Amino acid sequence: MRNGSIPGARGRVRPMTLFGGPVLHAPCEEVTDFGPELASLVEDMFATMYAAQGVGLAANQVGERLRVFVYDCPDDEEVRHVGHVVNPRLVETGGVVLRGPEGCLSLPGLEAGTERYDEAVVEGFTADGEPVRVRGTGFFARCLQHECDHLEGRVYVDRLAGWRRWRVLRQTARAPWGR
Repeated sequence: MRNGSIPGARGRVRPMTLFGGPVLHAPCEEVTDFGPELASLVEDMFATMYAAQGVGLAANQVGERLRVFVYDCPDDEEVRHVGHVVNPRLVETGGVVLRGPEGCLSLPGLEAGTERYDEAVVEGFTADGEPVRVRGTGFFARCLQHECDHLEGRVYVDRLAGWRRWRVLRQTARAPWGR
């Protein structure tokens, strides 16, 4: 991506992988080629995320088993954070654990109270191979943890137990896209 360009402006909207798709439930592979194909993938991911009105998107949600995610997410003070991370590692979580509503573009229209730390730090690289460190608080910390989970082959439903998990799985089975 060029500096100063609008993320996703040159990308194409890709089909979304929905809950139950095998690519969502397997760990993603490290990116080794930081070339034009990676830059195109990041652009496509931004375009797809914006089209779906999301705040974050992992590569496996568009069928690519690569360790990449994009985000355009506010924190609890309404400060907007926009970027992407290649080969991210969740290196720090802290603060308090809060149960808050969490949804996912791969489970459209559904959400459940999910526990997450209210502080998170992710380290990785840009699509150009430059090191990046992203610190998030509040809702943005939740987003960072959610996207890192995707790249490990987990969705937020995997963090649920009891009636919360049962309710989301039941809603998934009844959703038009879940059949």
